[in-house]
Amino acid sequence: MTLQKALFMALSTLLFIACDSSDTSFRLKGKFKNFNQGELYAYSLTGKSSIDTIRLTEGKFNFEKEIEDTILLSIVFPNYSEIPVIASPATTVSMEGDASHLKEVVVRGNKENEQLTAFRLSVNDMTPPEAQKAAESFINDNPVSAANLFLLNKYFLLTTEVDYSKIARLLTVMTKASPSSNRLKEIKSQVEGLRATKVGSVLPNFTATTTKGARVTKSDLQGTVNVITVWASWNYESQRCQRELKKLKREYGSRLQLLSICIDGNPDECKSYMERDSINWYTICDGTTWKHPIISTLGINRVPDNIVVDNKGKIQARGLQTEDLIKHIEKAMK
Repeated sequence: MTLQKALFMALSTLLFIACDSSDTSFRLKGKFKNFNQGELYAYSLTGKSSIDTIRLTEGKFNFEKEIEDTILLSIVFPNYSEIPVIASPATTVSMEGDASHLKEVVVRGNKENEQLTAFRLSVNDMTPPEAQKAAESFINDNPVSAANLFLLNKYFLLTTEVDYSKIARLLTVMTKASPSSNRLKEIKSQVEGLRATKVGSVLPNFTATTTKGARVTKSDLQGTVNVITVWASWNYESQRCQRELKKLKREYGSRLQLLSICIDGNPDECKSYMERDSINWYTICDGTTWKHPIISTLGINRVPDNIVVDNKGKIQARGLQTEDLIKHIEKAMK
């Protein structure tokens, strides 16, 4: 071997190592029974919010995403079930299961995903109080885990009776372990907004710009019933709610005032949807998704979501299912 060739091979090896070490791709491969063809959606619950489409062929898929830091992804299935996945740079994770038993889907590839999978499987047969207690123990035992944001949201924020004291204690544990986490600061702000917008409270002041460039504030909601809704183009239930509200708007006119917040990352897609479905009430969508100031002000943390306000600005209900929301509006209009 010549000296030049040896040097070239050594340099090539160093370059390969350098390129490999700077790899920021997260890779997710999947394999499912009873799900041959179709699409999944992946969106970030932390970090930069975006929606990615994952296509399955013959029950398999390969998904790759460039990321800079560890984030929490939610993989959404056609029946709107969601599986959380912890995504880290230069990591490959696998997801396998039976599409008819999504609660038993297994995610492998690193310690955090395997811990989260073990937790999910362990709570399948638990009652809600038991599952919440298990989630509390998990967070206390693993305060820096990216899974905690999913657990906090699912088992403590999305409950019928929110225990703000318990949430505050858990956030303190998590913040002590990760004092520089901006995401935890955002969650604290959202929790404060949620507490400020509980039923019986007065709707907080806010100012935002609609998709048509108009300014909208709390004072624009002067109907007999006022409804703030949260929707996304990739969430069927939230779209169904929009269509049902459109029917009620035609019936009640100005007595029903609506304000919609779309968390789509692409404002043009939001506008196209609005034009296609003839949605002409106040709508906010600027591409900032979960980072829009109104999100934390109103304590919004899920899709779909809604807040019902009377003509005096008092919150009458929030987080209603579509059918319950319709009944509430119709009863209030009598």
